[in-house]
Amino acid sequence: MIEFLRSSIGKKLIMSLSGLFLLVFIALHLALNLAAVVSDDLYRQACEFMDTNILVKVMVPVLALGFVVHILFSIFVEFKNWTGRPRDMRYAVPCQTKATSWASKNMFVLGVIVVCFLCLHMTHFWAHMQLQSFMGKEGTDPYYLVVKTFSNPIVCVLYVVWFAAIYFHVSHGFWSAFQSIGLNNSKWIPRLQFLAKLYAICVFLGFLLVPAYFYFVADKSILTNPACAAQPQVQEVEEVEVVEEILPEAE
Repeated sequence: MIEFLRSSIGKKLIMSLSGLFLLVFIALHLALNLAAVVSDDLYRQACEFMDTNILVKVMVPVLALGFVVHILFSIFVEFKNWTGRPRDMRYAVPCQTKATSWASKNMFVLGVIVVCFLCLHMTHFWAHMQLQSFMGKEGTDPYYLVVKTFSNPIVCVLYVVWFAAIYFHVSHGFWSAFQSIGLNNSKWIPRLQFLAKLYAICVFLGFLLVPAYFYFVADKSILTNPACAAQPQVQEVEEVEVVEEILPEAE
């Protein structure tokens, strides 16, 4: 088993399976983002569901772990390529279009861009929501964070670059992942390439809708509400006031 995982086929299999985790993770994240476009209450309810539902709380870390494995193995495989290992570690890419061919040759670079922007994304949202929850604190209102983030034109442009990198990475990775696990005949490859393109376009347009809506259309009055911007501090003040009211009665 260990020898198989060390082989080029084993590494490609791990990359493919972990890549499928990434596809599910992206789809789940897109659905959550689109909820914010529908209504602020729906987005808050969706975030609350993600934070409290047991199934989701188990599924998300598993998907995230698959994402991490995909990143680590891609770095390892690319390093081996650079140090002279056979190029058969890369995905085979028959029936290429020009766009797919470009994406296949730049998968590692596209992956680096995706990861770098993911870190930026986490500073905008995860650090103010899930991280605060892990630390036992109250997180900032999620809808406030969306409106605030996408009210900045520079941030919107950066996110569009990120979405484009995801598009090219997924448009090749989707079908090549299935190819690596055995669906590599002339009948299935064109179908998988079509599904990959369709999935990538839907993901790109879906994510693109979010910054476009919040920059050009959404009501930004929530940004003037200090309670949303400093929700953890407000919560602490309320708790202190309750204690002060109870103590005199006890005396």
